[in-house]
Amino acid sequence: MNEGADDGGGGGGAEGVVRSPGCGRGGDGFVPSALGTREHWDAVYKRELQTFQEYGDTGEIWFGEESMTRLIRWMQKHKIPLDASVLDIGTGNGVLLVELAKFGFSDITGIDYSPSAIQLSGSILEKEGLSNIKLKVEDFLNPSTKLSGFHICIDKGTFDAISLNPDNAIEKRKQYVKSLSRVLKVKGFFLITSCNWTKEELLDEFSEVISNNSNNAGGISG
Repeated sequence: MNEGADDGGGGGGAEGVVRSPGCGRGGDGFVPSALGTREHWDAVYKRELQTFQEYGDTGEIWFGEESMTRLIRWMQKHKIPLDASVLDIGTGNGVLLVELAKFGFSDITGIDYSPSAIQLSGSILEKEGLSNIKLKVEDFLNPSTKLSGFHICIDKGTFDAISLNPDNAIEKRKQYVKSLSRVLKVKGFFLITSCNWTKEELLDEFSEVISNNSNNAGGISG
């Protein structure tokens, strides 16, 4: 596993962390929230899909446009080939997919467990004239066997949401790590943006993936 960060320095790929305001923990752990449930996100993306169909509004960009710029800047800095296979975990409205395609990446897949999110992503990609991006309805905690072999895996808020799940979030986080270990190529790159976790905590949570990827590790958070 190798995780990207700001353009700031740091040996061994370990770089800076920024924590966004407006989200975080309560007390010594995470406060369970509807934000961690599938029902919540199904409802959100049904509304956003209807809004897009009526008004052409693509919806919210998680962590803002700057977070997408930082991710792509990191990939450019580390000379990630434009034909590298890229997986966007919890793609939502697919706006990150659009930015990756515009930058020149050609092997891009977006997954989400909400069918409405995938429908919304498909509509936005069609509007942008992007027909070569793959979209799949996938629950990353129970991914299909076909989901594997990615050079780059990107998470922009999905692990945060899982951490807030009212139903045994600790086990769900462990399952996420196992899924990541399976879908990410050895010596691949995992780029994660979070407002609930520090860099050190993320490195600890994903230590299994790090050990399976020759101890290449850094940190992205935003």
